[in-house]
Amino acid sequence: MAEQLIIATSADKAEKYKTLIPQIEALVQEEKDVVANLSNTVAALRQTMNFFWVGFYLVKENQLVLGPFQGPIACTRINYGKGVCGTTWKEKKTILVPDVEEFPGHIACSSDSKSEIVLPAFKNDEVALVLDVDSDKLNDFDETDRHYLEQVMRIVEKFI
Repeated sequence: MAEQLIIATSADKAEKYKTLIPQIEALVQEEKDVVANLSNTVAALRQTMNFFWVGFYLVKENQLVLGPFQGPIACTRINYGKGVCGTTWKEKKTILVPDVEEFPGHIACSSDSKSEIVLPAFKNDEVALVLDVDSDKLNDFDETDRHYLEQVMRIVEKFI
């Protein structure tokens, strides 16, 4: 297991992701505990990308239940089809939201959150969890984030 992340602070967003993804793979490849792997994944993402909030919601008892995260206190449970996370679960696809105030039914866990990207991970063709990433800036996520965070979710799918 890696003891620290090695990321050039001067790198652009794509380069940071390209450098980070193999390090996340190294962090999780020998560890069998799902919570430990999810925890290190969100820590690596927050440390490298300086996200306002990043965390997982796990499908449990027909709700999304807060899992490992980094950032301010968050909503504990989210219902199917509700908010960006619940909609990602229902639609089984990544949702990128430039302005959370314009998303119908947005759940404001933090009034400081301005934009968001939520990505599903699948087990047996069903959504098992979602990765929620929030920014305190409008329009902070783009196709670069989608591309590389979807790669992170393929890593997550290997150990969930």
